[in-house]
Amino acid sequence: MTGFRGATSVVGVGTTDYFRRGTSPMTSAQLVLQAILRACRDAGADPRAVDGFVSYGGDANEGLAIAAALGVREVRWSSEVWGGGGGGIAAAVNNAAAAVYSGQASCVAVYRGLSEADDGRRAFAKGHLGSLYTAHGVLAPPQICALRTQRLMEVDGVPRSALEAVALAGYQHAQRNPRAVAYGKPLDHRLYEGSRMISEPLRLFDCSRENDGAAAVLVVSSDRAGDYQGRPAAILAGVQGAAAGWTDSVENEDRYTSAGFHPALVARLWDDAGVGPGEVDVAQVYENFTGPAVAAMIDHGLCPPGPAAGDFLTVENLTVPSGSLPINTAGGNIAEGFVHGIGLVVEAVRQIRGGSANPVTGADVSLLIGGPMAPLVSSTVFGSAATV
Repeated sequence: MTGFRGATSVVGVGTTDYFRRGTSPMTSAQLVLQAILRACRDAGADPRAVDGFVSYGGDANEGLAIAAALGVREVRWSSEVWGGGGGGIAAAVNNAAAAVYSGQASCVAVYRGLSEADDGRRAFAKGHLGSLYTAHGVLAPPQICALRTQRLMEVDGVPRSALEAVALAGYQHAQRNPRAVAYGKPLDHRLYEGSRMISEPLRLFDCSRENDGAAAVLVVSSDRAGDYQGRPAAILAGVQGAAAGWTDSVENEDRYTSAGFHPALVARLWDDAGVGPGEVDVAQVYENFTGPAVAAMIDHGLCPPGPAAGDFLTVENLTVPSGSLPINTAGGNIAEGFVHGIGLVVEAVRQIRGGSANPVTGADVSLLIGGPMAPLVSSTVFGSAATV
């Protein structure tokens, strides 16, 4: 463990509504501003006192521009995580925590916004598919993840039921979350199995949505968490990066069915957090597609590899109130809504701070996993006061 453990906390969260892609009446900047203002209201914070801004995944809204619109007194930190798409969601939180921990900022907003009419089609995937992909007919993210998922099933022996369980768990949680896009639209085995194939073996319900919207969280020093209202969610540990044999290698990865979380990175996460995978009470797992989410849970030691993954990854085990590892408790990218995964950050914090539509009773350790099977990946462990 390091001095970083528990030194910073999230003290506010804010979200906008989810809009069907291209239908938001607001620009992405307006959505981001609304989310940050709501996070400030949640924390009882003065928006003008926010002095740091962090985003990821090619967000079009620069921190300085957002700061000017908010009327902040001083900008002391402004950064964006490079590469990895949704792999940057936890990395953005980690960067904000590092800025606060090092004294470079005192209150950092971590945010992501999308408005397709403003940002363009599939703004979250710009730059991901180079000429070596497109020359061979790989034109969209599901095709890349389908190749890896097929290998995960055929060679590693992970059963399709594990993928289905991830999708059904998200939909089940969404039925108790009125904000979710899939609220009132339950999913069962018949609908899942009967849905059209997008890129074999990924079916329609294995794929995340695309939405307009925004969300934000505020990161401060834990020593100052008492200045804000509500329960803080302590940041116990965070990791990000890629090992040799991974990154932008265009399908030449040594561990092709991994989600990209190499063993050293995962070991560092648990060592720094002072907890193990068996102590995780709830997890928000970035599911651009269900296959990568399954691989990410295997990488983190949350479930066994191979055929045994199907025994652990069941709907009953992945859902509240009685599952041993509830995941994506607001519905996730698949069922709540997709704004490049920022909703998963908010839900990971709400499980500690309060406000989840599907709270896990007595949750002390909340795990956030970002961007599986992306060039850059990241994770963050949040904890309650009892863990610090």
